[in-house]
Amino acid sequence: MLMANPATLRNLVKRYENLRSTHARLGTCESSRQLEDISYTLCVTTGTRTVPDALAAAAAQLRGGPSAGSLGPAPGPAEVQLTA
Repeated sequence: MLMANPATLRNLVKRYENLRSTHARLGTCESSRQLEDISYTLCVTTGTRTVPDALAAAAAQLRGGPSAGSLGPAPGPAEVQLTA
């Protein structure tokens, strides 16, 4: 799995938090659109489908631990037994 640059990830989380606060305060169409855009970007960057999952994955990645719902390393190639 690709991992986002930690600085980029921190920037996305900070931007999301700022836009969420701005939208709560203003509630405009523009603030809603910006919040939707950053939410989408955060989800794509973390490989998740919801903002809470994206924030949890970002926190885990920034801590250096596995993210919620992480499948772990990919399994190695399966052994094939040839029979005659």
